[in-house]
Amino acid sequence: MRVLFYIIIFIVVGQFTLVGKPMVVAHRGASGEAPENTIPAFNLAWKQGADAIEGDFHLTKDGQVVCIHDGNTKKVAGENLVVKNTTLAELKKLDVGFKKGAAFKGTSIPTIEEVFETIPAKKKIYIEIKCGLEIIPPLLREISKSQLKKEQVIFICFDAKVIQAVKMRAPHFKAYWLSNVKRNQDGTFTPSLEEALTTLRKVKADGMSSSRAGINDDFIAKLQMAGFEHHVWTVNETEIAQWFMDRGTRSVTTDFPGKIKGALKEKVSN
Repeated sequence: MRVLFYIIIFIVVGQFTLVGKPMVVAHRGASGEAPENTIPAFNLAWKQGADAIEGDFHLTKDGQVVCIHDGNTKKVAGENLVVKNTTLAELKKLDVGFKKGAAFKGTSIPTIEEVFETIPAKKKIYIEIKCGLEIIPPLLREISKSQLKKEQVIFICFDAKVIQAVKMRAPHFKAYWLSNVKRNQDGTFTPSLEEALTTLRKVKADGMSSSRAGINDDFIAKLQMAGFEHHVWTVNETEIAQWFMDRGTRSVTTDFPGKIKGALKEKVSN
């Protein structure tokens, strides 16, 4: 019966793999080779054939949406400024590229508008909200000002309430709940499948993007059978990326989009 169950799952959700179009998402751009969350990283990701980019976004003191992972600039710039207490002009003075080498010296923190301008037609962006509900209205305004189509924009967040608010304000955009799935010593999961499904249904998410570790075939299959997409982060090994793709995972987020995209294309063509 277990074998039959997985055959059914493969037929139902495995079409994504069979069409030969694995979704490769560049984690903070091609962050393995360029400064994370910067225009050089996003441009490199497009050059390497990424299907989408993923970026982290905060709101500045003067209400501008900027692309940076942490709530402060210490990691990327050396100088410790709190993003929400700092203006865009002040943030723009920082060099967030020098740590990746001389070639990136002088790189600045981009606005979301600048990130949008890099996105080619039919490519996508995963917008990870790193602060709170206050960023949603300015985010939606920036999207409306851009040339992006609704299918090019996807929201992701660890805070389920933020996903719920996005779906209430803008249900036409896809939104995925991020969760760091952990497998306990007794074989159970945190969150459990039931807890995950309850959250996804409550906030009207389109799917779940999970950590790569801890999750297994059964969790993914039952998530998909319940009508939710599965996505995974952050995978830099080609064998692991293919393992997820073979199970119908809709996208793999990676620091090295060129390497993963090339390997998956080769696998599909074979």
